[in-house]
Amino acid sequence: MRVLIIKTSSMGDVIHTLPALTDAAQAIPGIVFDWVVEEGFAEIPAWHESVGRVIPVAIRRWRKSPLAAMKGIEWKAFKTQIRKENYDLVIDAQGLFKSAVLMRLVKAPRAGMDSATVREKVASWFYHRKYHIPREQHAVERTRQLFAQALGYEKPSRRGDYAIDCSKFKLGGEREPYAIFLHGTTRHDKHWPEPYWRELCNQVVKAGYEIRLPWGSDAERERALRLADILEKIKVLPKLNLQGVAAELQGAAFVVSVDTGLGHLSAALNRPTVALYGPTSPNLVGTYGANQRHLLAGEFPRGDLPATDPVVMTALTPRRVWRAVEELQQETS
Repeated sequence: MRVLIIKTSSMGDVIHTLPALTDAAQAIPGIVFDWVVEEGFAEIPAWHESVGRVIPVAIRRWRKSPLAAMKGIEWKAFKTQIRKENYDLVIDAQGLFKSAVLMRLVKAPRAGMDSATVREKVASWFYHRKYHIPREQHAVERTRQLFAQALGYEKPSRRGDYAIDCSKFKLGGEREPYAIFLHGTTRHDKHWPEPYWRELCNQVVKAGYEIRLPWGSDAERERALRLADILEKIKVLPKLNLQGVAAELQGAAFVVSVDTGLGHLSAALNRPTVALYGPTSPNLVGTYGANQRHLLAGEFPRGDLPATDPVVMTALTPRRVWRAVEELQQETS
């Protein structure tokens, strides 16, 4: 059986789809998935052994000049790639108008969530097979349930397994214990205050760990360099692709992360992760897996703490984060 998945973005959404593939592969031996995904995340699907072809798409880039893109060589090449195989089924795991349009390029039965539960109702108009997948559950479980219904097996009751081949991410040589701080995110109000990062850096180095700081933008690199000025044991990593970041995460003793896509990658690699949430809730789209600890700023009293930037993170102090790290370390040791 060969199935095409439409799940283009974001990083967290792509990662959250992997456990559904694991369920399907166990229920239907020999099943192969091809996957349409945004070019920036094309490394991720190939980490799962049930994925055959990864078909990159550049919707984010093309929508800047949609008319030119539709007439361009890249769009024609994409249509050729997506039509190369004969599929038994196409599953829209994105549930958006743009993903539903992409699946229409393929001559195969199209499956997705019904109009009551899909992310954008208009997307369900494009499906031949529609499934009611209740919204009030984590995104990983919703996707697992969609695949189970679309492919005709019972969703396992156990926690989902990303089944990433971590042997690809081994770093060579002996290394002292280190932590990774995932400090970059797109929304300002999701950031943890920089003075808090500085205080936590001191505590972690004092406890005997090196700290490694990845970055993906100039602003993130500048923040990492400012933090690295504090102590010698803070290392700013070079610009890395996703596989390079995964390799660094795989070797970490623990990870502290804001609400960002790389936090989901850390969870998928089964790393002990303390994830920090301010304006958002982790209930439906938080880090998912073993060894995860979610800290919500709103669950702590602010008291007479001076306001930080962003204010929403004020109550989530370095002391509270370090306590969570210590507790998680004890649970996983």
